[in-house]
Amino acid sequence: MPIIYAAQHAYSGDKTLSMLREEWGVEAADAPGPEVDPGYLQFERITPGNTMAPGHQRRLKDVRGEEKPTGTGRPREQFHDRRGISSRIVFDDEFGDLKSGIEVHDSALELGADVPEALQQTDAGSNGSNGVTLEAASASFIRAVFGALYLYSGAPSMQSFHHAHILSRHLPLHKLFYFRDPTKDLKRLCDRYEFEPPVARLISETGRKTRTPVYVVGVYSGKNKLGEDAGSSLNEGRVRAAVQALKSWYLYSPPADQIYLPSKQSQLAKEGKRWKPQMIDAGEIVT
Repeated sequence: MPIIYAAQHAYSGDKTLSMLREEWGVEAADAPGPEVDPGYLQFERITPGNTMAPGHQRRLKDVRGEEKPTGTGRPREQFHDRRGISSRIVFDDEFGDLKSGIEVHDSALELGADVPEALQQTDAGSNGSNGVTLEAASASFIRAVFGALYLYSGAPSMQSFHHAHILSRHLPLHKLFYFRDPTKDLKRLCDRYEFEPPVARLISETGRKTRTPVYVVGVYSGKNKLGEDAGSSLNEGRVRAAVQALKSWYLYSPPADQIYLPSKQSQLAKEGKRWKPQMIDAGEIVT
């Protein structure tokens, strides 16, 4: 899941969409006004914290502390529970990050207030007057363009546009992987799927008695070779081979005719095929 979250950030995160807005040549207006300038991204910017608050003799960041507290929407937030992968999937946003700007009511803090009463006292416009950053406004603009294209041109046009501007970018997924103990992770992976325990074997070597020896080591499960790599020592070659075995497992792509995307469900129905969800993985190696 951390790899999936990182890939989502790289493809459709706020920074990526902000760069896409610059590539499209859309400039941001200096300040929002009563009239909308065509071709400019107009939004309310965040006021700097050192600005003097209107009607106060204090800075704005000091006055903001008196506003209604906001939180992330997580249960038991006041106890600062540990954030695991499962809780990030359930409670956090689509990128696995904490949500922000959700008002905290007394009932959420277990102080005895009634939920409907707290909701009635909520000012609906209090959160919209703080402004946003240029990066957040750019990301919202790009998402709005895709939504408008889907609404007025249909799903096929939106999918082709999304593939041309988002999915066409190359993302080296193999560089996102990091294994703290690859040999142990590979052993647990083999145990999960009832494979034979992995065994490292020396395939070839050169320059053993020189300053720069090279050892080619392979990791086998029975008669099947899982991974192979070279190192300057036997232990380095064994670790590198285990890493290659893990990457080959998680970066495996099934044949194209066996991949059924949810976005192609209508097309599959016309062909008489039934869509079924793809099983990506059984979960994390170390639980």
